[in-house]
Amino acid sequence: MSVETGNTGIINNEQKSRIAKRFRGFLPVVVDVETGGFNPLTDALLEIAAVTLTLGEQGLWRQEQTIACHVQPFPGANLDPVALEFTGIDPYHPFRLAVPEEQALQTVFSAVHKAIEAHGCSRAILVGHNPAFDLAFIKAAIKRTGIKPNPFHSFSTFDTVTLAGLAFGQTVLSRAVIAAGLEWDHAEAHSAIYDAERTADLFCAVINQWEVWACADKARAVSR
Repeated sequence: MSVETGNTGIINNEQKSRIAKRFRGFLPVVVDVETGGFNPLTDALLEIAAVTLTLGEQGLWRQEQTIACHVQPFPGANLDPVALEFTGIDPYHPFRLAVPEEQALQTVFSAVHKAIEAHGCSRAILVGHNPAFDLAFIKAAIKRTGIKPNPFHSFSTFDTVTLAGLAFGQTVLSRAVIAAGLEWDHAEAHSAIYDAERTADLFCAVINQWEVWACADKARAVSR
């Protein structure tokens, strides 16, 4: 199964320039994966979701588009029963409509490459809650499938654990989202789409809060 939601809309030149300049040419893309364990080399990648971001009319960051796939375990992949119980995923359920890793990566990467081009950026940078985990599974899947080019920076990431700890004093995703004044549904948690979209909301909340403070500081400096 692959899913694409959201409306990419039309990006004007001013927005495009601001997006490209904000993070040194990198486009932040929020990613979450669900897996059959903790080892990216041996354990199955079971779900992947990516959320592209853009600037709204008032210059604040928001979600733009969600792209997601249920993924078939690669041949010989390990499936840890504890991990499956935690996520609630049945890897071989027929209604998952899962696709091979290669197709899943192609679907996600194609959408991310289009977003990079549309926003005038040079590359994507992965945003995640403990993003080293997500990036490691993506890189392992790339090595297995040979899919190129990888739209994401090979090692740099934005970690919402650190950002939320700084901004809201919370590091657990659910608590950080609630501390940011956003809604959290425990029944929906641990699916790649839900966790990626809530992580995207959290990232935008932190960045937008910073933007508001920065503008206020500039206004105070000018008035002095």
